[in-house]
Amino acid sequence: MATVTDAAAKPPTKPAARFKLTWPWVLLIIAGALCLVSIVRLITGAEDITSTGLASATLRLAAPIGLAGLGGLWAERSGVVNIGLEGMMILGTWFGAWASFQWGPWTGLVFGILGGMIGALVLAVAAVTFGVNQIIAGVAVNILAFGFTQYLSELTFAEEGGSAKQSPPLERIGTFTIPGLSDWLKDLNGKHWFFVSDLAGLLGGAVTNISYLTILAIAMVPLTWFVLWRTSFGLRVRSCGESPKAADSLGVDVYRYKYLAVLVSGALAGFGGYFLADASGLYQEGQTGGRGYIGLAAMIFGNWMPGGTALGALLFGFTDSLNVRSGGENVHALLLLIVILLAGSVLWQLYKRKVTSAAITAVIAGLLLWYYLSTDVVPSQFVAMAPYVTTLVVLALFSKRLRMPKAAGMAYRKGDI
Repeated sequence: MATVTDAAAKPPTKPAARFKLTWPWVLLIIAGALCLVSIVRLITGAEDITSTGLASATLRLAAPIGLAGLGGLWAERSGVVNIGLEGMMILGTWFGAWASFQWGPWTGLVFGILGGMIGALVLAVAAVTFGVNQIIAGVAVNILAFGFTQYLSELTFAEEGGSAKQSPPLERIGTFTIPGLSDWLKDLNGKHWFFVSDLAGLLGGAVTNISYLTILAIAMVPLTWFVLWRTSFGLRVRSCGESPKAADSLGVDVYRYKYLAVLVSGALAGFGGYFLADASGLYQEGQTGGRGYIGLAAMIFGNWMPGGTALGALLFGFTDSLNVRSGGENVHALLLLIVILLAGSVLWQLYKRKVTSAAITAVIAGLLLWYYLSTDVVPSQFVAMAPYVTTLVVLALFSKRLRMPKAAGMAYRKGDI
């Protein structure tokens, strides 16, 4: 009896405080990662992995992926899973290139956004109005977009100096460089000092040969955060993705907000599609290269948050840039970085007493280390696979630890119980 009384008298234990990732922690993690990369650069001699040119290419290649990821975020925050991002990017690429050829690049941007919104409207009508399975509706948008743009190319570009698979050369939106700062950072990067030169290379990439479209794409990240998390409109959109019935009971027009969010999703994807056409100076069939799907992976990596989505896009953009700039040597050097990270993971798993996971991770690290020591360069075929392998690894590692909106993927019918 005394034992029961003592237990009842004992105050309840407080749950362990959950770690919150604040900006000082984010900056500390970035600084630590850069130090680790700098160590790998000094050991391997792969100076290009933190060069200004690679940083600039990473930013350019990450922008369309980030725009697709933000598009997926808008749709899924409203409760609609948007697998059709790839098709919306294809429509944005074609319509943007066609309008750019006719009336100039800025008009092309507007038409690219409108092209993405056309695909989004098809998805919204099918998934929101008629309740079609959202995955099937998104796949249908991808198929329709690919076939539709093929047909349009034969009618237009083939008659205007291009071909059925490629447009004529397009006028591009210009780039800018901050002269004094860019030159100073490039010189500092060329000295190959520990950490300082690596930081200069990353910062130099942000002020050298940057497209105005890249600036607009970067601006979409804080703008998305502000609208969705600091306005009543964004609160209503997110409520539709968490509990549409509760939102409806409070007077929110769920159908309307789902439509608006999906249209914004298509606009961002179309923007990303036109970004590709402007960056290359022409339209090509298959130009998107699966970046709509990679954008979805970036969104999942970022836990359905704008900042995390941007970081995921930078990760995928970095792996894609390795394929552009002498990637074999760079990827070979990064194998050592992966080995170091896996070794740290082994120590952490042993600390958590997860012996089996630690053993498996140690075997993988050992195999990668053996491959690194026995080779000098990674074959080009594996370098080309890097963005897609990274996508699979990220999805495998992070998808089970993240939380998507509760009602995402669920059809909503007003009045249903």
